[in-house]
Amino acid sequence: MLKKINEIFGKTDDILRRYPMVLLMSFLGSLSLMCFAHVNFNSNPHFFVFIKFALVSCLGISLMFALKMLSQRIGKQTLLEISGVLFLVFFYFLLPQEEKYFTERYAFLIVPAFILSHLLVSFIAFFGKEKEVNFWQYNKNLFINVFLTGVFTGVLTGGVELAILAIDQLFSFNFNERYYLETFYFLSIFGSSFIFLLFNEKGLSALEKNGTYPVILKFFTQYILIPLLLIYAVILYLYSAKILINWELPRGWVSYLILAYSVVGILALLLVHPLKHESTTSWVKIFSKIFYFTLIPLLVLLFTAIFTRILEYGYTEPRYFVLLLAIWLTLIVFYFIFTPKATIKFVPISLFAIGLFALVCPYLNTFSVAKRSQKTELKNILNQNSLVKNGKIDFSVKVSDTVADEISNKIGFLVKRDEKEFVLNYMNLKHQKIITNKTNKGDLYGIQSQVRSAFSNVDKTKNSFGENFELIAENKLMFVQDYDFFARVGNFRDTEGLTVGQDVFKIRSQQKEKLLVITVNNSENWDASREIKALMAKYSNRTGRVSVPDITLEHDLGKYHIKIIFDNLIRENFGRENIYFSDAYILIRTR
Repeated sequence: MLKKINEIFGKTDDILRRYPMVLLMSFLGSLSLMCFAHVNFNSNPHFFVFIKFALVSCLGISLMFALKMLSQRIGKQTLLEISGVLFLVFFYFLLPQEEKYFTERYAFLIVPAFILSHLLVSFIAFFGKEKEVNFWQYNKNLFINVFLTGVFTGVLTGGVELAILAIDQLFSFNFNERYYLETFYFLSIFGSSFIFLLFNEKGLSALEKNGTYPVILKFFTQYILIPLLLIYAVILYLYSAKILINWELPRGWVSYLILAYSVVGILALLLVHPLKHESTTSWVKIFSKIFYFTLIPLLVLLFTAIFTRILEYGYTEPRYFVLLLAIWLTLIVFYFIFTPKATIKFVPISLFAIGLFALVCPYLNTFSVAKRSQKTELKNILNQNSLVKNGKIDFSVKVSDTVADEISNKIGFLVKRDEKEFVLNYMNLKHQKIITNKTNKGDLYGIQSQVRSAFSNVDKTKNSFGENFELIAENKLMFVQDYDFFARVGNFRDTEGLTVGQDVFKIRSQQKEKLLVITVNNSENWDASREIKALMAKYSNRTGRVSVPDITLEHDLGKYHIKIIFDNLIRENFGRENIYFSDAYILIRTR
């Protein structure tokens, strides 16, 4: 037992000395998320630093491991680690200072950066003339170690969480729920990194060591990946036949299925690469020859689907990345078909180069291309629909709902990408103030709905499934002068009543078609549903939000006069139109 303990401490000490920067990054990443959880995910701007620090630290885990592998090949560990830290500092300052400006565009920076850092791990130590078999063994061992790390981390995290729960329940400690989350962050980030490093032993020399081919990989490829590929191939070729028969353009979603088919196929080929030259596994050689040829007609379908979307709506970051992946895939196909001595190292290196190009190439990077394209698209759609008068958008011109949606989408897109000044040039003074105010408040997602609701003459041409409209009362003060009683609708259930003198009022709200029904003494009633629907019908072509001074309805019921004041009215369309309100207030007086 003592020997085992000493062995564990010895391995721990070896890991700490061999991979200090990797462990430091994982510790800082888990600590940052634990701190954020400790403050209950408070949206205070000062706490956003925890999120940024966690993102950068987690990026540093794979980056520092890649640099460690390189240093084990060429030395210069200190210089490489300093370079890595400088890059992470630079990356930190690329992120916004406040959470309210942390829009989806940063996902197109962060996610590719994480992918590139992992790709770097796969090939950075093999730039020279190192044998391809060593490259394969290295990545095979990494693949297996990642899988084992996931299993071990899952068991460890689940076991520790269950132990904490058991102590809490059995000894009545009443732990705060955030302790479970903090434990999860620590074990899933720092714990998984430590376990992964334990599997990697001494690093590069152990990872690239030649060994026997794992039978499990052959089984995984032959009985899981290849059947999946056959399913994808059948679906894609049947869909291609449907397109040719009906002579129609492909749907954009098919791009993702083709990319999935390609990635699964390339992964399968990489996993069984050493078996290509073994006579007992002739299926591998046949599969590797056929696969790339099956991709050629699918590439035609892929480019058709991509350019159908791009020519219609312009470039966005996702379309740009899908196009680059299609170009990379084409490069891979023709490289392995026409290169006699093709190397599998070309796969991660070429993908890394394409990804790096997408992020850093001046003028042609994804962010620049997307912004230029959407600016051009916005100008074109405004001119085609004669919406610009004296240099400003005239929101009173009659347009279809499709055009109004597209314009608001593009304006929202551009504002979220720091193109506010470009957008303001097209706005009158009123809308300039609204957009500037929302931008300063960080309500970037509200700008799109604000612009959409500004169109006052919209011709409805499409199904409004999923569209929302909210009518908002600006006046939050309620004048109760001349009224005797005041009640809040939300305080009442159907069985409860409001006694006014000798009379009993009952209020039913938002039950199927009955939006609001007021009954006196179970005899006289006022169903306000018709008036509410008539009020919303005035805005039948509007979506987004519209503010009005107040939203009120009045009605005589028996000897009483009743006034209803709404905070808002909301219309949703998910297959059928549904109208409801957040709350309402009732004022009652005797006539």
